[in-house]
Amino acid sequence: MDRNRMMIGLAVSVFAAFLLSIFVYHEFKLASAPAPVVVMQQIVVASGPLQLGTRLGAMNLKVIPWPSSAPLANMFTRPEDCENRALITSVAENEPILESKLAPVAAGAGLAATIPEGMRALSVAVNEVVAVAGFVTPGAMVDVIATGATSGSGNITRTVLENVRVLAANQRIESGSGKPVSVTVITLLVTPPDAARLAMASSSGKIQLALRNTIDSQTMEIPPVLQASLFGADSPPAPEKHVSAPPKQAAPPPPPSYVVDVISGGKRESKTFSSPDQSTGESNGQPTQSH
Repeated sequence: MDRNRMMIGLAVSVFAAFLLSIFVYHEFKLASAPAPVVVMQQIVVASGPLQLGTRLGAMNLKVIPWPSSAPLANMFTRPEDCENRALITSVAENEPILESKLAPVAAGAGLAATIPEGMRALSVAVNEVVAVAGFVTPGAMVDVIATGATSGSGNITRTVLENVRVLAANQRIESGSGKPVSVTVITLLVTPPDAARLAMASSSGKIQLALRNTIDSQTMEIPPVLQASLFGADSPPAPEKHVSAPPKQAAPPPPPSYVVDVISGGKRESKTFSSPDQSTGESNGQPTQSH
C-alpha cells in the first residue's frame, strides 16, 4: 500500500517537472528570438524653437529617424525642399516641418508671409486694459468691441468684429510662454471690409478686446448697448395738461327803460327812466320830451 502511494507521488512529480521544463524552454526561446526589424526613414524637423514668420534655412533644420510605417502627411525628407520658405505658425524644437506650416514659395518672410490671400493685417494702438491685461498674444482669438457717441442718445457700445486672430503683439510675432506680456500695439488678421470697420472704430471711439477660446468659433448677433438703457435714465416728463379757460359769456343786454308823462300846471312832460341799478338800487331819469 505504501509502495503504491510512493509510485503515484513519484509519477506526479515527474509530470510536474516535465511541464515546468516545457514552460522554461518556451520562455528561453522567446527571449532569444530576434526583435522585429523597424524600417526607418528621415524626416525634417526644427533644430530649435522657431517663431512665426521665420525664413527656414540649413541652420534651423535637421533630420531625425522616423518609422516608415507611420508617415506624416506632407512631411519633408530633405531640408533643401523647405529652405527659403517662411513659417506661418510657431514650432517647437524637434517638431516636424510640414507643408501646412509653410507659406507659399514666393510669399517671402516675416509677417507679410503669414497673411493668407484675400486677408489684411491691421494694427491698432492699445493699452494693458484693452489688451486684456497682456494675455492677448499671437494666435489668440478676440472680439473687438467699440464705444462711441451717437447723435442725441448718448454713448453706444457694439461688437464690431468677432472671432479675429491676433497676428502680432507689440510689433512682435513670437508667441508668449503663457505669461502675460505688456503690449502697446495689436495686429489683427481681418478681411478688407472688416479692416475698414476696425479703422473707423479705433479712430472715432474707443475699442476693447474680448479674449475668447481658440476653439470657440461661434458668432452671435449681439445687440448694441445704449448708455441710457444701461444706466436706467429717467423717462422724459409727461407733457403738462393745459386747462382751457371757460368761454367768455356774452354781456347781458341793457335793462329796458320806461317813459313817464308828468303834468305840472299846464305843462306836460315825458320823462324816460332806466331800470333800477342792481348794485346801487338807484335809477336815473332825464326828460326826453317837453310839451
